[in-house]
Amino acid sequence: MKDTSSQAQPATVATEPKQAGERKVRAFELSLGSSTVWTERMLATLERGIEGGKWFSLVDKVWNEKHLKMAAGSVIGKKGAAGVDGQSCEMLEAHITETVEELSRLLKTDRYEPRPAKRVWIEKLGTKEKRPLGIPTVRDRVVETALQYVLEPIFERDFAAHSYGFRPGRNAQQAVARVETLLEQGQVWVVDADLKGYFDSIPQDKLLAAVGKKIADGRVMRLLEKYLEQGVMETGKDWQPTEKGTPQGAVISPLLANIYLDPLDHLMEGRGWNMIRYADDFVILCESRTKAEEALAAVAAWVEEAELALHPEKTRIVNASQPGGFDFLGWHFERGWKWPRDKSVKRFKEVLRKQTERTNGTSLSAIIGKLTPRLRGWGRYFAGGNGSIYTDMDKWLRMRLRSILRKRQKRKGRGRGRDHQRYPNAYFAELGLISLEALTRIKRANPA
Repeated sequence: MKDTSSQAQPATVATEPKQAGERKVRAFELSLGSSTVWTERMLATLERGIEGGKWFSLVDKVWNEKHLKMAAGSVIGKKGAAGVDGQSCEMLEAHITETVEELSRLLKTDRYEPRPAKRVWIEKLGTKEKRPLGIPTVRDRVVETALQYVLEPIFERDFAAHSYGFRPGRNAQQAVARVETLLEQGQVWVVDADLKGYFDSIPQDKLLAAVGKKIADGRVMRLLEKYLEQGVMETGKDWQPTEKGTPQGAVISPLLANIYLDPLDHLMEGRGWNMIRYADDFVILCESRTKAEEALAAVAAWVEEAELALHPEKTRIVNASQPGGFDFLGWHFERGWKWPRDKSVKRFKEVLRKQTERTNGTSLSAIIGKLTPRLRGWGRYFAGGNGSIYTDMDKWLRMRLRSILRKRQKRKGRGRGRDHQRYPNAYFAELGLISLEALTRIKRANPA
């Protein structure tokens, strides 16, 4: 389920209140790629509204070599896996000029055909279930990225304010902060909803119709249709068609997923319900159980009409002020507190466990050096919660490191007992080990 490798800030199309009688357009942000592709004239047209409400001539922006090369740079920077053709990001980087020229030529002559996505299965943490991931070839990811640059501003302009997933200038932290604000305001009755297999079940005809409400360029629409119908290939199996959905792993999929759920966003907004959505994960916060039941009924009706499905076991109404609470975006919310949910902690421990095996032959400083970005990234998102999780995580990780040192001294078992005196906490701190508890303490003192 994002960013270009550049550190430049995304462009913002800001608008001031118009004179009486004139239409007001809210400010919106563009990704770096879109801000480069879209000219000031195009942005001005977007702001005032295009005649007829549809955009016709867009495909030339996709096949533009400058735009394709920028898209290629984004793909290379993300260092994703190779697709069915085996071409890696490193290979793309070595032949970027030739690849861009070829893709531009094929797109211009309407001879470009995406290759099947490579299907791999990813285990769902804590279950025996697996979810499918579709990995396009790097060349297809280049074209998808250029296409996203072109389409994103058209739809981004009108997306609802409470949609936070895979959008420029928005992130999960903002969604979590919004949830906290609403809970503090007494909106404690929560519709905790789950769309069953959303990305894989979107009806393609209705998705294309949703895109077609604003896009009238036939070649762009055919290109999107080709992506949806490219099919998948799995090790040991033949090509399989994709008659539904948009593959997770494809560059364009998050934008398409947001487009399809946009009517639901505006339905909730229009009825005054506080919905917070991140891709297909959303909650609705209400002041009473009655209103929560009304909101859930409205969601269920819309979902059925959209040919989607709510997960019967994972969709519920809860009172967040009572024991039990709810999970959202990796956090658990309960009785005015929040802390990393159990699955978030378990998943992170699995990552750290692989980097701190007792048979690790590298120096302790090197091990800690590799742990640092992981700890800093996890801590940046999860710091500031309640409970002893952070202290417990610090203790657990230091135990893992003491066990490595114990193994190197030919002693069996985990780091324990006098190992705490041999290797005190300060010893690891001097080697640069980050403390999650310290990060959380700082975050609590400076919540902004």
